[in-house]
Formats: sequence, C-alpha cells, structure tokens
Amino acid sequence: MAEIEVVSDGGASRDEEEERRRGQGGAAEPDPVVDAYSAAAYGDLERLRGFVEHGGAAATLREPDGNGYHALQWAALNNYAHVALYIIEHGGDVNATDHAHQTALHWAAVRGATAVADVLLDNGARLEAADVNGYRAVHVAAQYGQTSFLHHIISKYAADFDALDNDRRSPLHWAAYKGSADAIRLLLFMDANQVRQDKNGCTPLHWAAIRGNLEVCTVLVHAGTKEELTLKDSGGYTPVQLSADKGHRHLSYILSNATKVSFEDKYCSGRSSKIGYAPIMFGYLVVCLILFLNSIIFAPNFSRITAATGLWSWAAISFFFASQVMFYRVSRKNPGYIKANTKRLDPKEPLMEIDLNNSSTWTGNWSQLCPTCKIIRPLRSKHCPTCKHCVEQFDHHCPWISNCVGKRNKWDFFVFLCMGTTTSFLGAAVGFHRLWTEPIILSSSESWIHFMVTKHPGAVLFMFMDVFLLTGALILTGAQAAQIARNITTNEAANQSRYSYLRGPDGRFRNPYNRGCQRNCTDFLVNRYSDDEEAAWPTLNKHYSEASVTNS
Repeated sequence: MAEIEVVSDGGASRDEEEERRRGQGGAAEPDPVVDAYSAAAYGDLERLRGFVEHGGAAATLREPDGNGYHALQWAALNNYAHVALYIIEHGGDVNATDHAHQTALHWAAVRGATAVADVLLDNGARLEAADVNGYRAVHVAAQYGQTSFLHHIISKYAADFDALDNDRRSPLHWAAYKGSADAIRLLLFMDANQVRQDKNGCTPLHWAAIRGNLEVCTVLVHAGTKEELTLKDSGGYTPVQLSADKGHRHLSYILSNATKVSFEDKYCSGRSSKIGYAPIMFGYLVVCLILFLNSIIFAPNFSRITAATGLWSWAAISFFFASQVMFYRVSRKNPGYIKANTKRLDPKEPLMEIDLNNSSTWTGNWSQLCPTCKIIRPLRSKHCPTCKHCVEQFDHHCPWISNCVGKRNKWDFFVFLCMGTTTSFLGAAVGFHRLWTEPIILSSSESWIHFMVTKHPGAVLFMFMDVFLLTGALILTGAQAAQIARNITTNEAANQSRYSYLRGPDGRFRNPYNRGCQRNCTDFLVNRYSDDEEAAWPTLNKHYSEASVTNS
C-alpha cells in the first residue's frame, strides 16, 4: 500500500519565500522592508501605509507579487491582524488566491493565526474555500497541528470538521497521519467520523498505524469501536497488519490485543463485564484463612499453642476480617467518576456549543478533552477503558479489586493495603514461630525442610501463599506510600513525559502538586484526598497563560 502523497500545499514555498524576504536565505539585507509585500510580511504598518498612500503602491494590495503571493497572505501567515485589516480596507481581496488556489485563510491556518482568521472571516472570507487539492482551512490546520486554530474556526464559525479533500481525506485523517494527538482529541470530541475510508480505503487508524504513533492509535482505539480495527484498506490490510508490516511491533501487539473481543465484552453486561480478578483474590484470601486456622492454630499434629501466640493469631484474624471489609468497600466505592459537564442541544448535532474559555475546568491542555465521554475533565483525570468512565485523580485500574483507584477511594485502597500487609505479616510471623519452635526428631538422612513438608504440608502451603501475598502487598504499599508523600499518582509517575503540566519551563520534570512530604501526607490522611485546586491551579493557569502568549 502506498503512503499518503502530500501534494504541496504551498507551505514549503511560503517558508522559503519568507526566509528570502527576511534575509535568512543569504546575506543580511540592510533594509528587508523594500515593498508592500515585505512590509506586510514583517507587520510594519507604518511602512506599508507609506508605500500605499504616498508611494503609489495601492495596486499592490490587489495584485500578487512575483511568486504569485498576495500581501494579505503574508500578513495572515505571520498573524498581523492590524495589517490584514488595513489591506482589506484599502482594496485587498479577502478571497484572493495564489497559484495553488489557497486564500489568506489557508495561510493563517499554517501558523494558527486566530486573530487574522477573525479579521478575514468577519470581512467575508469563504470559510470552506478549497485549494487545488481540495484542502480547506480545517485540513491545513490539521496538517500543521494547529489545534487552537482548528477549535476556533469550528466553535465560532461552524467550520465543517468532517470535510473531505480530493482524496476523500478528512481533517481527522490528516491529524492521524501527522501524529497530532491533540487535534485528534478535539475532532473526536466534536464527533468526527473515524471509520470513514479515503480513496485508498484507509481510516484514520490505518494512517496512524502506518506512522507507528502509539499515542494517536491509543486515542483512536479508546474513542472508537471494534469496527475500525477490523476494516481493511484497498490492499486488504487491517491497521494491525499495517503496523506489523511497517515494523512497529509494540504497536502491533497493542492493536492486536484491542482487536480481540474478550469473553466479558461478548457475554456480559453492566458491572459484571468488568468483574476482574476480585473473586480470585477473595478466594485466595479465604483459602489462606482456612489453612491458617486448620494447619497453624488448631492443627492436631502441632504442640499446644501458647497464650502469646494465640493473642497474635487472633490479632491476625481480626485484621483479616477488617481488611475484607475494606476490600469490599474499595471494590464497590465510586473512585471519582466525572459526570458530564456538557450536553448536546440536539442528540444529532455535534458538540460545537462547548465554550472552553468559560469552563472552570479548562486550563488549556487538550488532553483534558475526553473524546469517549465527551466531557472536559480536570487535570490528573483519565479515561479508564475498562470502567468506561473518566476518573478524577486517576491512579490506576486495579484488576484485583475490579475497580479503579481514584480521588474518592484511594484512601480506602491505601488502608486496605496496610491492613492486608499487617494481616499477612502477622500470619507469617505466627506460622514461622509455630514451625520453628515445633520439637522434631530427624533421621540421619532427613532435613528439616523435608520433615516439615511431609509432617505439616498444610502449614508449609500456608507459609508459601502468605509470603507470596506479603511480598506483593509490601511492594504495593511502599509504592503507594511514596507516591502519597510526593502527591503524584501511579499514572503520572509512569507517564510523566506525556503530561505537559508535569514539566517546567526547562522541560524537566516538575510536580506542581507537591507541597512537601509532611503536608502531602497530612492532607491525604486527614482529607482523604489531595486538594489540587489549592495546591497548583494558580501555578498551572499562569503556566498555560505564558505558553499561550508565547505561541501567539
């Protein structure tokens, strides 16, 4: 199957010409502003006004330069809204096209120039104007990863985000091919069609699989259905086969697993569809309790238990039942499911009425858009594909409790781990004491281990199961305690490179939620969750405001 052929949309030639005008392609020019076109490119309104009003260059605002580009296009490319408005007011054609039939709006989409887009569209620019390749402004914005620009023209001017170019490719196809995960989240949030096939029979997932972009494929798979995983292109290849053919083994493995329909998805529904390993865990714990009672405490082939050992034994049993209460609680408790903060005016209409600027949750991070739940979620939240919900302060999905661990049940989960660790430790201590202090008579060829296995098999089996459980519980408890002390979730610790709010201005890891070990632990143990808003939101808002100014 052939790769996408990206017919030149003028982007490369625009950049080369701009370098020439700015004197970056050769020797430095003493004065790069030599005509109306270069004045527009540099945003020099005073010089432009001089050329037009006193230099007799008014006609240049209506005519292209020697390369076929208009002054308005140069102003649009560099987001000089005041210059663009002046050109339009003095005769510039807002819909003038170059040799590729691209308008100034196409050029504005290249750099994400939203201010110029407002000027152009408010003065009659054709929103759906297409160039020789059928690219509209939405296609160009998707090609260049200009998510903010894309959102702006969709939400404010109702641009067709599912428009097709000459090769029947939508903006979603282009965003998937270019690897722009943020643009994909936005388009899927707006209900873009992700099973549409282009002239090659490819869906957006096909193109993402070819490029081997794991994040893009993950977003598409989680937001879609099984259908796009099994669709074949004109060559008869599925996304899984294409990713394998291109040598993306890890991605191929993930897509292959996603293609498989699990027994639970096929035959179960409701809560039973995510029953997980909780019944196995419960059964394991019950077996441990039975072995402890029959083979350690009340075993007839052991010597009589002492009062001190009996006290510790009943302490272990008490902790066992208390941990089972917490096990039930953490398995059934809502981990912090986020309710939809948006709704459709019409179920058949896309979600274009969402105003991100007026959302108290929105901080400028496109990963806050959940294309599956169609909600704007707070930072630190994540969509769980197993629970099929977005969870606030998502930590991880634990199959052993058949539930997510999030803001509302992380305290319960940590207490459960502590109780389980204490129970296992007490059980192991009592069992080891009973085995070690048991008087034995060994033959000359018999070892102590062989004697215990043959004479007390139940006690040895309990010790093996309990130590195995204790090891896992200690690791989990230690990991959770360390993360609580740092006020970071398991998801953030494992995927810190994916979250921009966990990076400082220098690009290094920075946790804005960390207020010191003592404060973090106190807040968690007392309040039962971390207060994100008090800890970090002002800092984050400042960070994103500075980033927006820089990008503009």
